[in-house]
Amino acid sequence: MEIIGVYNFKGGVGKTTTAVNLAYRSAAEDWPTVLWDLDPQGAATYLLRREPQATGAAKELIRGQTALRDVVVATEHERLDLIPADFSYRRMDVHLDKRHDATTLLLKLMRPLQAKYASLILDCPPSMSLVSENVMHAADALVVPLLPTPLSARMLEQLLEFFAARGWNDVNVLPFFSMVDRRRALHKETIAELRARFPAILATEVPYGSEFERMAARRAPIESYAPASAAAEVYRSLWREIDERLTALSGNRAGRVSANAAGDVASESELVGSPWSA
Repeated sequence: MEIIGVYNFKGGVGKTTTAVNLAYRSAAEDWPTVLWDLDPQGAATYLLRREPQATGAAKELIRGQTALRDVVVATEHERLDLIPADFSYRRMDVHLDKRHDATTLLLKLMRPLQAKYASLILDCPPSMSLVSENVMHAADALVVPLLPTPLSARMLEQLLEFFAARGWNDVNVLPFFSMVDRRRALHKETIAELRARFPAILATEVPYGSEFERMAARRAPIESYAPASAAAEVYRSLWREIDERLTALSGNRAGRVSANAAGDVASESELVGSPWSA
């Protein structure tokens, strides 16, 4: 099972839109997929036509009173399931902090899902917290939407400094530009500067446009209702690029999928580093 975290410690960058559309594309590729909405605001849950819960799941999951597979629900989309947001996730850090395995516990909770799913997408809350550290430890790839602005450049620098300070040199960070308006000089200048500094930034750019905002009204992934649209093609392109990076880093993915389909529980995939300096 491949684990893809969609993360930025700033909000309003297209994180949830990305997570939902990547999860749909993964499922459309015949990968049994589950999206875990870790953000207590529950935007991904809403977009997939389910409602956030208020059951106290955070404490029950961390104490081992509930298994993660027991809170999975189906969506309207084939091969795509959901672990809905729970309002109690706002205190998940508090519960994690009481554990000796505070930064790796969520990975332990995720592992049994390998028996059923080939892909797990994590929609992360916009914060730097124990929850986000768990995601960083667990993810085969950390997909980071970046607005093409100087503040986003600083965010990426801070994220990489955070990894370096902890010696986490094997985290596979895959940033891409989101909400791009190529008519704006600042966007073009920032994109050119950051691509020169950070060659690992993905080539696909998600433009700013009403098609992406319309998702909230339709409460569905773009490709499910507008498969021929330019917006749907953007996320297909983004998924292909992430898939190619992971294939190059992790070897033969098909072998792992076959093992999962046969009911075998594969071992956790190793995270592999990216070349950040030009």
